[in-house]
Amino acid sequence: MSNNEINRTRRNLIIATATVGGAGVVAAAVPFVASMMPSALAKGLGAPIEVDIGKLESGAKLTVAWRGKPVWIISRTKDMLQRLDKHDDRLTDPKSEVTSQQPDYCKNPTRSIKPEYMIAVGICTHLGCSPSDKLKPESDNETGPNWDGGFYCPCHGSRFDLATRVYKGSPAPTNLVVPPHKYLTDTMIRIGDDGKGA
Repeated sequence: MSNNEINRTRRNLIIATATVGGAGVVAAAVPFVASMMPSALAKGLGAPIEVDIGKLESGAKLTVAWRGKPVWIISRTKDMLQRLDKHDDRLTDPKSEVTSQQPDYCKNPTRSIKPEYMIAVGICTHLGCSPSDKLKPESDNETGPNWDGGFYCPCHGSRFDLATRVYKGSPAPTNLVVPPHKYLTDTMIRIGDDGKGA
């Protein structure tokens, strides 16, 4: 065998070895890199949702799921809105100053973009129970006297008004959370994305 033939054989072996080795590295890297990417389920649990509120009647509540949590959309009547400023002295955080509880655009007396619609995560900020509707201004043993309508947590007795602000004396330390959201149209809301990187 001549030196040219030996060099050609050696070069072919090097190329074949490098090709097989490179393919092996790629084959090992693809599953490793793929394991670092979120699964479809994980993407779905954190993905924004779009909700059509066109058929939501005034005074009613719609519950949807976002990130595995109930999110309430309450269509507040004029009467409900008029009752919001009558009990500020009985609330823990009437001006929504705990900024982690709502986006800046909902830091107002109604805690909403549009006053007639309240959007909140329906999880009590005490220990994570879901409060019950007590939307009508009817006092009872659970709500106590002078009830203006809102929500009552049956687990430990926390009370929230129609803007989901917590009453003084409740075990819940803060108002219910208002998720990031925006209106795509007059009747379509995107929850989980407000276009501000939230």
